[in-house]
Amino acid sequence: MGVVEEAHNVKVIGSGNQGTIVLGHGFGTDQSVWKHLVPHLVEDYRLVLYDNMGAGTTNPEYFDFDRYSTLEGFSFDLIAILEDLQIESCIFVGHSLSGMVGVLASLNRPDLFFKIVMISASPRYVNDADYQGGFEEEDLNQLFEAMRSNYKAWCLGFAPLAVGGDLDSVATIFHSDMRQILPFVSVPCHIVQSVKDLAVPSPSLRKQGDTDGRIRQNVVRNKHIL
Repeated sequence: MGVVEEAHNVKVIGSGNQGTIVLGHGFGTDQSVWKHLVPHLVEDYRLVLYDNMGAGTTNPEYFDFDRYSTLEGFSFDLIAILEDLQIESCIFVGHSLSGMVGVLASLNRPDLFFKIVMISASPRYVNDADYQGGFEEEDLNQLFEAMRSNYKAWCLGFAPLAVGGDLDSVATIFHSDMRQILPFVSVPCHIVQSVKDLAVPSPSLRKQGDTDGRIRQNVVRNKHIL
């Protein structure tokens, strides 16, 4: 096992008869979030599971605060994993922040992606004049203050969305704005969104990026998807 695979706890399972699916977990979780989905895919696909740096049992010594101050750092990790495993093309399924991580990675290496499936992903979480992201800036200020004053209680109250994240990671995610890059995404995308999501309203992602029919969208009539 190479350094990249070891650093991200990469696991490769399945037959691969119908191609490769790479599963990227969301903020505050790790690859175990896919445990109910894997049995439905493993007989037909080669599955790649990994942990984002800072999640699960990843070695904290590998965490670079400068690298992960933006989502680009996570996208470079994804590309490194695909290259290390010599994956030429895959279906990437990204939950929460990993949805946008996959989009960023596809801008640099579109050849590595056959399709991107985004589950409860958002290009921006803060409301704007003509955009509903889900949060007002004051909401985030109160969120960050709650983390500073009583981090354990905040995690329990916001779980499972944010368990395991630190304040810097939360600020990076909730203040990110990827709307400007969406029109440049060339890889076909499929959006899966819960009808009622704590952090992502349903949905503005397609409106921001669908210029030529590359994006499909399904709204699940349920509060929970994973």
